[in-house]
Amino acid sequence: MNPPAPAAAPTPAADATETQVYCIHGADPEVQAYAMAKYSRSSLSLRESLRELNEQKAEKFLSTFYFQYGHRSIADLAHVAMAIERLSLLAATLVVDETRWDGQERSTRYQDFNKSGHYTPAFAHADDAAIYGETIANLFAEYRRFSGLNFEYLVSRTPRPAAMTVEAYERTLRARAFDISRYLLPLATNTSLGQIVNSRTLETQVSRLLGSGYAEVRRLAEQMKQAARGAAWDVNGERRSKLVEAIVAKDAALGEQARQELLREVKVSPTLVKYAEPSAYELATAPELALAAGELMRGKPISAAPTVDLLDDEPLEVELATTLLYQHSRHSYRQLREAVLGLTAKQREEIIALGVKHRGPHDELTRAYCAGQRFRFDILMDIGAFRDLHRHRRCVQIHQEYGFDHGFDTPREIEDAGHAAVYAAAMEKAAEGGRKLAASLAAYGESPLAANYLLPLAYRKRTLFKMDLAEVVYISELRTKVGGHWSYRSVAYQMYEKVAERYPALASYFRVTDIAEPVDLLQR
Repeated sequence: MNPPAPAAAPTPAADATETQVYCIHGADPEVQAYAMAKYSRSSLSLRESLRELNEQKAEKFLSTFYFQYGHRSIADLAHVAMAIERLSLLAATLVVDETRWDGQERSTRYQDFNKSGHYTPAFAHADDAAIYGETIANLFAEYRRFSGLNFEYLVSRTPRPAAMTVEAYERTLRARAFDISRYLLPLATNTSLGQIVNSRTLETQVSRLLGSGYAEVRRLAEQMKQAARGAAWDVNGERRSKLVEAIVAKDAALGEQARQELLREVKVSPTLVKYAEPSAYELATAPELALAAGELMRGKPISAAPTVDLLDDEPLEVELATTLLYQHSRHSYRQLREAVLGLTAKQREEIIALGVKHRGPHDELTRAYCAGQRFRFDILMDIGAFRDLHRHRRCVQIHQEYGFDHGFDTPREIEDAGHAAVYAAAMEKAAEGGRKLAASLAAYGESPLAANYLLPLAYRKRTLFKMDLAEVVYISELRTKVGGHWSYRSVAYQMYEKVAERYPALASYFRVTDIAEPVDLLQR
């Protein structure tokens, strides 16, 4: 029996009043964005618009309506799939820090990162390079060591079920061992990620990254900009090339026509990111807010704070002033707020005004102004857990810079196995190398930020998460499940506990998993 003929492409209905729904493929992202944008200015159908369009017409239209008239919503319609490979874990956390971001990154929980390699900054002095290299080498040696120790410990406490093969058993427990030993991986460790974002997000992402204090991130932003403007990799390119050569062998003229159609270069976003530059607004604002935060908190040691702190309601101007300073501080939100409350109303207004002082006509307010949410959590957690919770985009996240100030976490399995002292020694040695490098760089008049690449994922980072009730419920339910890592399960459960304590009537609406219940490692 012959296979059924492929379905014909939909054609306009005879009845002009009939609703039509169809999907599109094959149009370049910017051309498709232009065609969809024409709905607002033309009665043509999308088919008709796409038939009359080409890349040059799209570029001319976008130059007029996007750049001259500021119709930035057009860029929401052009989506770009991009691979970013062999970047550091530190750079990856900055790349993905977009509210409208979709993508995936290599998991440090289920993969052996021993052979991934690492990023090394371009040091001007050999002594700095030596400190960096020695610290990195030691961390990877400890990562390998603890991967083996953790596996042995898990085997000793987890009998293999008779129905489970030795191969599946060992594979599962080795993954759990990597899940624990990831705490020793430095932020310099290489990873890879893929993202699918619209061109507006890509433009703001590139602009933000170009203003980074990290040379690796600035260089990466330039690469992303050029990748969007240059020829994209065609997953079917090799097959199309073979087809073209076969056609050429039969008919040279037809083959050349096929070459022009099938092998043409596709540029996914040649127009919409071409003018992406560092944000002058944010570059001028950050140092002034950092100076204000430093002056306000000068001489005040960092006070102890809970892992998860559900903040109290407060006047909006207090929240804005505190949040603007928070991102340039190491202190907890609660400690900063107490200092802000000690200021006069005029002084608080001056801090808020600093955040908009350099704002240009086309600049959006910075993230700190996304304020007014009922549920705000100041969370101090290990960087590994942060990378997992960082993926929650339906909330506002205000980050403090990486650093060694807040100490490190120790996995329960390492304590139970009796290896806590060896583990702590590795952490302290990494901190010693990081502080020594930072001091040396500062003495040479260079940015000490490169020392943050030496941070193991065990070290803690402070982040402010602001959200509505639905997102609190979602995070608490999802992240307390038994398949998760103990660290972020604990954070998510504490979020639930804090809300239940303040709003007891809401507690029953959370379908959380009790983290005190024992976990079957072979079923995770």
